[in-house]
Amino acid sequence: MSIAFLGLGNMGNPMAANLLASGADVIGYDPAEQARATATGNEITLADTTRAAVAQAEVVITMLPSGDHVLDCYREILPAVQPGALFLECSTIDVDAAREAAELATAAGHLSADAPVSGGVVGAEAGTLTFMVGGTSEAFTVAEPHLQHMGARAIHCGGPGAGQAAKACNNLILGISMIGVAEAFVLGERLGLTHQALFDVASTASGQCWALTTNCPVPGPVPTSPANRNYTAGFAAGLMLKDLRLANTAAQAQDVDTALGKHARELYDTFVGKHGPHQDFSAIINAIRDKQLDDAKIDEDQLDKDNTK
Repeated sequence: MSIAFLGLGNMGNPMAANLLASGADVIGYDPAEQARATATGNEITLADTTRAAVAQAEVVITMLPSGDHVLDCYREILPAVQPGALFLECSTIDVDAAREAAELATAAGHLSADAPVSGGVVGAEAGTLTFMVGGTSEAFTVAEPHLQHMGARAIHCGGPGAGQAAKACNNLILGISMIGVAEAFVLGERLGLTHQALFDVASTASGQCWALTTNCPVPGPVPTSPANRNYTAGFAAGLMLKDLRLANTAAQAQDVDTALGKHARELYDTFVGKHGPHQDFSAIINAIRDKQLDDAKIDEDQLDKDNTK
């Protein structure tokens, strides 16, 4: 099986490596030198252009930053792809772009599915990703064996764009829940609770959630969480902001009031603007701590002013 993998970033590289390990013939492309160097280290064969990468491909997988990138890529490569290929769009993009990409591929005589992922870099490396798939039943049937080489689970969510819809809803939950978990730990600190004590209670009680038990925002209770690596790797805050923006846009288009989702997007927008996009999204806990310190400083300054009157 010949697979073209376009987009070899932090997620794409390990996903392509897992396909290679399954016995597939993988041809990759990425314009970034660092990504190409990593791919070479993973023994992935590289093409010089996207069209060269897809020339003999039976499966074309894209993992790109935005819907515009995906659509531009499809328009570039479709004339070069052999008839009857499978297009797997694994980026996280807006629903409308996913549907347009599917229309382009289908009109050219190919099968198409949008299949965004959940699980982050750790899941990509371990091959334990969850794929949310939108497309026809035929496309899902053909795609599923390839997805199984990169992940632990593939769920058919509906027609074209349904995978992206499921991803937007899932990450809306994730962004909100991480803020809730982080706020609880900051409150616990102020109340004299140890991180371990709060974790032991919440992880076995009604506060249990993935943001707590897998991606715990404080070091210690979950040794594999990014908090133990100074919030490096994991799921970047910039990507969480991107996903919350997509969810907010979808909610506005459907006239759905997602007040918590909007506020979560605002908090991550402020965090990324101040600290940059690269820390794990659980580092939002530091912004919550900073806010407490800023508020305390404001109160102290106001007290000083009152005392000098």
